[in-house]
Amino acid sequence: MAKRRATPEELELWRHVAQTVRPIKSKRRAAPSKEQASAAAASAHAKSGKPAAPAATVAKPKPSAAPKPHELTHGLSHGIDRRQAARFRKGKLPIEGKIDLHGRTQQDAHDDLLAFLKRAHGAGKRTVLVVTGKGMTKGGMTKGGMTKGGMTKGGMTGSKTGILRQAVPRWLNEPAFRSLVLAFDHAEPQHGGEGALYVLLKRVRER
Repeated sequence: MAKRRATPEELELWRHVAQTVRPIKSKRRAAPSKEQASAAAASAHAKSGKPAAPAATVAKPKPSAAPKPHELTHGLSHGIDRRQAARFRKGKLPIEGKIDLHGRTQQDAHDDLLAFLKRAHGAGKRTVLVVTGKGMTKGGMTKGGMTKGGMTKGGMTGSKTGILRQAVPRWLNEPAFRSLVLAFDHAEPQHGGEGALYVLLKRVRER
């Protein structure tokens, strides 16, 4: 069937209708961009009076723990060249100070030793002598075969110096002493032998 052509009246009517038609608005809104979302969030926080939440930050790795210092023992010489270490152990370094701990309580001996080493270190001294005593001496006999301090086998009596001889190396490893002491060792016989210690102090850092 052949299509019929529109008459001039019908075309004019169509043009009139087309001019009055308006497109229907969609109810769906385009999703806001990231920048728009951030701006909207900041505006909302500003209106509410609350600070905006900080942006997520990358956690920083925790610093590794400082290595534990080595334990000082008789003759151990970390941080000393061989020549100086040998002279130190043989008592050939000049002794610039001396403290005798005989007859003191452990607490007094501890505090006095620390104060002595601080003074020596502050004065720039390097090698000092610490006398502890050997700890066992031949005790005189009293009536009944007992010594005043109590008798041990072989007629030997214990004394405070025996305790100090064991305690001083332990004290020299305490943090307060380690900041001052570089090394220690038994003294040579002419300086007291095992009843005394050579103590090598650290150098005073130049400011």
